[in-house]
Amino acid sequence: MSLNNRGESAGSGRRWFPSSLLGRVLLLTLLAMASAQIISSVAWIATFRAQQVQGLVATTRNLAQSAAATAQFFNSLPLEYRHIVLDQLRDMGGTRFFVSLNDRRINMTPLPDTERKRLVTEEVESVLRRRLGNRINLHVDFVDPANLRILNSEMPLDALPQSWAHYALTLEPLNPPVLVTQVEVTEDEWLYLAAALPAPYVSLEDEGIPGQQILFLVVMIAILFPVLAWLIRQQTRPLRRLARAARDLPLEDNQPPLVEKGSAEIVAVTRSFNTMRRRLQSYISDRNQLFRAISHDLKTPITRLRLRVDLIEDDAMRERLEADLRELELLAKNALQSIKDSDIHENAEPVDVERMLRGMAEAYQGDGPGQVTVQGHCRAYRGKPLALKRCFGNLVDNAVKYGNRALVRIEDSDGELRIHVEDEGPGVSEDQLARIFEPYYRLDKNQHQGFGLGLGIARNIAQSHGGELEISNRPTGGLHVTLTLPRH
Repeated sequence: MSLNNRGESAGSGRRWFPSSLLGRVLLLTLLAMASAQIISSVAWIATFRAQQVQGLVATTRNLAQSAAATAQFFNSLPLEYRHIVLDQLRDMGGTRFFVSLNDRRINMTPLPDTERKRLVTEEVESVLRRRLGNRINLHVDFVDPANLRILNSEMPLDALPQSWAHYALTLEPLNPPVLVTQVEVTEDEWLYLAAALPAPYVSLEDEGIPGQQILFLVVMIAILFPVLAWLIRQQTRPLRRLARAARDLPLEDNQPPLVEKGSAEIVAVTRSFNTMRRRLQSYISDRNQLFRAISHDLKTPITRLRLRVDLIEDDAMRERLEADLRELELLAKNALQSIKDSDIHENAEPVDVERMLRGMAEAYQGDGPGQVTVQGHCRAYRGKPLALKRCFGNLVDNAVKYGNRALVRIEDSDGELRIHVEDEGPGVSEDQLARIFEPYYRLDKNQHQGFGLGLGIARNIAQSHGGELEISNRPTGGLHVTLTLPRH
């Protein structure tokens, strides 16, 4: 896989991750809150379920103790009194158990087996056998109220009078399972005891995450996120203002410094930026004054020399000296112009690069049709207009001057803008390619047009925009110049 493909793969892998500080902090906060809430919820639910199981076992143990006491009481009664006591209990109502004596064990559809049901059933059987004896014949199970059958006739619960079973077997609206204990007290006589599980232990199933936990998490996020987003936005606003100022870098004296506010770190960065801006302003002002002084100081002796050359009577000597003076004057002018064109004090603004390049191509139509061809389209690019025009102009001029024709191709993407300039010249040797950007370096020493500054100026302008200028030989002959300008 090429480096570019690896970069694209890595970029696509990070596409889900927000690029802004606000988005990243909110996402990380959400992940941290969700992780902490999940961990705490798991621990809380485990503790809650353990407490529920302990409470359920303790409650059913008490039920088993009461059932054992009831069985012992009926065993102590004479046979002829047992039905009389049962009738009195039913008429009184409000007892904890529904009690009956049946001539056989009643079969009912039990609830599905669960871990809780197994623990509770084993606990009830253990208590009953400990109180009534290990050799006793008994059957313990949990039944849904709808499947409950009572008496020898196996009547459903709804068929009984309310006073008989309302308090012992129903707990509306919870509808808990019913613990049914059947103990063989004598041959062909079974003591039937049924009682509903009391609140709050009304289920033998493992419950999921309680709704109040989810509601708490949603409410916490709904309250915390807007506050956190507002706080981060307040803190990042100076950073956005600082980034905009650093991108545009306004160096005019009339521009006020950035307001130093925010956190201590942001204030320190803003203060450092204002200090850097003042130093750049001072540097540019001093440099402009220096070059204006150089320009003025050079013009004066050149003018004096030109006046003295006019007094020379030897025509050949006078022409040679005038040519040297013209070259000296042009050299000084080009050097000053190169410094001016690659200057950084120009403010950035949207530039119609395609229109600028097509305008340059139209300017060459007088020298021959198709001498400069522009292909492709692009959106506006934010940069320094005069500097970019000088950069494009130098690249096109070199292609036309040394390669007869120039083909300009535009490639635009979200991340960068690329300008390809190809010519049909002889190309450049590999050793010369390494020095082609050096000031005053010319490929053909015998040519007197130009001073070898154009490509160096173009690369300086590209680098001042955060880009780069690369030159290579085309396989079919000529040079291929690639100007890359990032869009960030």
